[in-house]
Amino acid sequence: MTAPLGKRLRREIRVRALLFGWPLLRVVPLGLGAALGWLAWYLVPRQRRLAREHLRIAFPEEDEAERDRIGRASFANLGRSAVQTARAQRLDIRTTVDLDPAGEALLREAHAEGKGVVVATAHIGAWELFARRVAALGIPCGTVAKEAHDPRITALLERSREQGGVRVFWRGAPLSAREILRFLRDEGGIFGILIDQDTRVAGHFVPFFGRPAFTPRAAGDLAAHLGAPLLFACAHRVASGVHRMVVRRIEVQRTGDRDRDSFLLTAAATKAIEEEVRKRPDEWVWMHPRWRTQAVDISEEK
Repeated sequence: MTAPLGKRLRREIRVRALLFGWPLLRVVPLGLGAALGWLAWYLVPRQRRLAREHLRIAFPEEDEAERDRIGRASFANLGRSAVQTARAQRLDIRTTVDLDPAGEALLREAHAEGKGVVVATAHIGAWELFARRVAALGIPCGTVAKEAHDPRITALLERSREQGGVRVFWRGAPLSAREILRFLRDEGGIFGILIDQDTRVAGHFVPFFGRPAFTPRAAGDLAAHLGAPLLFACAHRVASGVHRMVVRRIEVQRTGDRDRDSFLLTAAATKAIEEEVRKRPDEWVWMHPRWRTQAVDISEEK
């Protein structure tokens, strides 16, 4: 069904604005990107309301002023991240995202197991840059993404990621699932999946800040199906334009029941995400409707 004319016009304006603005973001100072994000806190009341609601859930012990400070900083981080993503091809990724020897060793040891490596990650800090840093190790790196509403935006995002050595698999595309399995099993690739948003995909209800949160299960499913290691990784900002990568292995007692193991792995990875968000709450996307889907009883997942 064709969308109403007004909606199509608004969508076209947004697409053209992004296509026009993307090259400009490459020359915008990071500070200006952060300032625009900070300004957005005051201009988008719905997202501001969601952020406040979620921060009350996560940090009931903090006062409203502190939660608002975190919320504004979160919006600023989005603006900063948009600029970094646009200029990613011009960055020296090895100095922009610091990966310490222990983190690199974890990645290489997991890769050496020969089953592919699944990495659960989140919208923390510079999430678009961490995959480029992994690709810089010389190991095949891929990620899954949802196609944009407009093919021009999809092409822009695909080109940006693949220029950084990151192969993109589009969710729902014909043969995509088979290609991902082949990438992991046959090519020994490292495959990153964002699992911290409530999206229209298969998922598990697992605890996140004390509440059941509907969480994409693809990372857990792949690791359970292939017997592959599951890692968690993110990149925290430590200075202007500089990030430090956090890598840890997700360890659970696997049962051999793929569905059960997928749940256990998803829950453990989500716990790792929460721990990192608690360290740097200003770097997460509080405006996302994380608890949108409600669970009748989280015990049903046990």
